[in-house]
Amino acid sequence: MKAKITKWGNSLGVRVPAALAAQVGLNIGTAVSLVADGRSIKLVPIGTPHRYTLDELLAGVTRKNIQPAISTGPDVGREVIE
Repeated sequence: MKAKITKWGNSLGVRVPAALAAQVGLNIGTAVSLVADGRSIKLVPIGTPHRYTLDELLAGVTRKNIQPAISTGPDVGREVIE
């Protein structure tokens, strides 16, 4: 596969094609290590990011950090339930 180096701020960037990313398990948010190897650059995944479950997220809700309901006005359109 070929790719092209582009300018990204003061750095350089390259897009990783989706098929190649999927082949090696790269996803949005995957931490990687960049290693110079002679005239090559290796991009090595460091680990997989933790994906929270709903139960894990709800376990963090306490009476102290829960937010009150906010009124957004009367229901209109398809929001109206009879």
